[in-house]
Amino acid sequence: MAVLAYSLGKREINQYFCIKNAKLLSLVAVILLTVFHTVSRYYGGGDTCEWLLSSGRFLGENVWQPYGCMMHKYKSIPKLHNYQIVCHEAKTCLAEKRVAFIGDSRIRQLFYSYIQIIDPTQKENGRKHVYFGDCPDKIDCFLTCTWSIKLRSGSSEALQQYRANLTAISLPLEQLAEDGEVYWVLQDPVHEEVLSGNRKMITNEQLDLYNEAALGTLNSNKKNAKARVRFLGASRQAAMETIAQSADGLHLPENTRNVGAMILMNAVCNKVLRPIHGSCCQALPAPSLLQKLTACVFLGSTLVFLFKHINRHWKSRPTPPDVESGEEKPATAASPLSHKAPFQAMCKMGLIMAYFYLCDRADVFMKEQKFYTHSTFFIPLVYMFVLGIFYSENSKETKLLNREQTDEWKGWMQLVILIYHISGASAFIPVYMHVRVLVAAYLFQTGYGHFSFFWLKGDFGLYRVCQVLFRLNFLVIVLCLVMDRPYQFYYFVPLVTFWFVIIYATMAMWPQILQKKANGSGMWHIGILVKLLGLLLFICFFAYSQGLFENIFSVWPVSKLFELNGSIHEWWFRWKLDRFAIIHGMLFAFVYLLLQKYQVLSEGKGESLFSTRISNILLLISVVSFMTYSIWASSCKNKTECNEMHPYISGLQILAFILIRNIPGYARSLYSSFFAWFGKISLELFICQYHIWLAADTKGILVLIPGNPSLNIIISTFIFVCVAHEISLITNDLAQVAIPKDGAALLKRLLAAGVFTLGLLLMSKSAEGNQGEGH
Repeated sequence: MAVLAYSLGKREINQYFCIKNAKLLSLVAVILLTVFHTVSRYYGGGDTCEWLLSSGRFLGENVWQPYGCMMHKYKSIPKLHNYQIVCHEAKTCLAEKRVAFIGDSRIRQLFYSYIQIIDPTQKENGRKHVYFGDCPDKIDCFLTCTWSIKLRSGSSEALQQYRANLTAISLPLEQLAEDGEVYWVLQDPVHEEVLSGNRKMITNEQLDLYNEAALGTLNSNKKNAKARVRFLGASRQAAMETIAQSADGLHLPENTRNVGAMILMNAVCNKVLRPIHGSCCQALPAPSLLQKLTACVFLGSTLVFLFKHINRHWKSRPTPPDVESGEEKPATAASPLSHKAPFQAMCKMGLIMAYFYLCDRADVFMKEQKFYTHSTFFIPLVYMFVLGIFYSENSKETKLLNREQTDEWKGWMQLVILIYHISGASAFIPVYMHVRVLVAAYLFQTGYGHFSFFWLKGDFGLYRVCQVLFRLNFLVIVLCLVMDRPYQFYYFVPLVTFWFVIIYATMAMWPQILQKKANGSGMWHIGILVKLLGLLLFICFFAYSQGLFENIFSVWPVSKLFELNGSIHEWWFRWKLDRFAIIHGMLFAFVYLLLQKYQVLSEGKGESLFSTRISNILLLISVVSFMTYSIWASSCKNKTECNEMHPYISGLQILAFILIRNIPGYARSLYSSFFAWFGKISLELFICQYHIWLAADTKGILVLIPGNPSLNIIISTFIFVCVAHEISLITNDLAQVAIPKDGAALLKRLLAAGVFTLGLLLMSKSAEGNQGEGH
């Protein structure tokens, strides 16, 4: 489907028409899917608790996927240097609650699986069967199906007695359910072939009859919908796939018991703890004040646009950005936007944000958890690179890291990262470490591109800075308001923004050293190296001063930009992980431009970058570097140790790739237009995936087409790519309006933006204070 989205936007003559039709098609698909899911939930039952308890499937041997929602994996957390278990999640959830398990030996096993979620040191022990009170006829006291079948040899009288007992306790159970939660575990199947002789009468046919009796007898009072006994049938469905592994044919394998226990824990605790990984059994939070105000702004823009459109003649839209070449045309090259264009852009953005909200904040579409297998990552990866090579074209220029090549580079890296995220490949450390290099390469390009711009053009004006900051941050700021997430949640944009400011400060501070000045005296080259050395020392100082780093970024209002869940640990981790990538890019740009100036490089079409001997040596070293890194990444034992090495060796892999890609003249003369097309919208793809391709803030997968994972990926990817492309155009349009070239007007806009931002920060701080008082 990525091929379709690309192909629709590929041809020079018809590309705008085709991509426009693709977006209309995606809009129709969104409307139809929204209507379908809304109607299905309203008439077919949209209670995610019922989905959790009733059905699901195994993604792997031990990973259970409930139908339509995500199941959180509750864990106990051991204290350091102590064997005691600190049950943070369970303690919060089960505080002042009583939990009772009543049943036979299979229920006892479920009980111990449940307890072991809270405390893994607990072992199954104690008396196996306990009877409460005296029964003249023990069978009349049994509500356990297997014992009833066993003691009465599967007779019809036993089933009738079982149904009568259920009728007797139905009302008391419903009364209990009014003030608590009552779960009835449907009987799991047995493996009849391996049952012992005294259990041969327990057949799956008999168990089905007893389950039907429970389903037909309990919850007979239809008037009180709240006082309902919930049926746990998902564990039975799981047991049907694993009962063959049972040692005695009756008792379930441990992994199946654990599934049932985890389902119960999610049913009880998700509504209390609201884990992001667990969408089952969670009620929707009410929209915040900022979300409501943001909706009003978009609605107001839509009304203004409609009013202007109805009452005035529509003027022709300015020439759209060149999607074929992907070049971001500066404001000087574009026609002035009409007075209706900003409102039109905001109207489109409002519709797109409504889709974002429906996908990841409203209870409309389904969500499923990720599950990593090698095939789910590597097969799409191979397919993607085959397509990229197939769509190869001659490059317009053959210089090292030309625009087409850098777009291609960003494009294939972004596609790899998308596959990495949706397949859950972060669980596989070798893949994780290679993707870490790709993220470092993005930052490398940031350092390379901005250094080259400032070095060659010397434009340190406020207009240029604001243009860059707006294009980087517009989408993320809107998402922070619409999705109610902190700025640091979209970590890559704060990271790139921070490093852009650092690059700007480094190059703009006195003395400003540009290529023109350096051409007059070689001493200025030493001056720029001194600046880079100072930046390196600055980075090293903060990298080894975590306390100072945290103190600086914990000061309000700066902290609001870098905190996540009340801590700046995530910002520290992200900053430290790729702290040298920017300076690697800046240094590479300086050396390359210097070599280019002295004509050391051969950048003609078909020419090797260096002499044959040097080229072969550098290519050999680069290939060996790649192989060595891959071997090292494959031997990594844990992420923490490998992340410590990453900042020091990632630059070598980036340099090796650049040399392999650029030394051969034929390789430098070609580029993949397929990858380059996606490279033009790489930032939008990276950010949009959080909510309309993935789900639950990247923890799960969005499900638009239930029951068909392949078709779901195709449809959701098509919509996702179209949305990202449209947001890119909207951002370019609004950048022309929001960032005027006139200095006085720009200062007024910045002042207004500052006041607006300060107001948001004060509102956020006030809301946090109110929450603290409430707790």
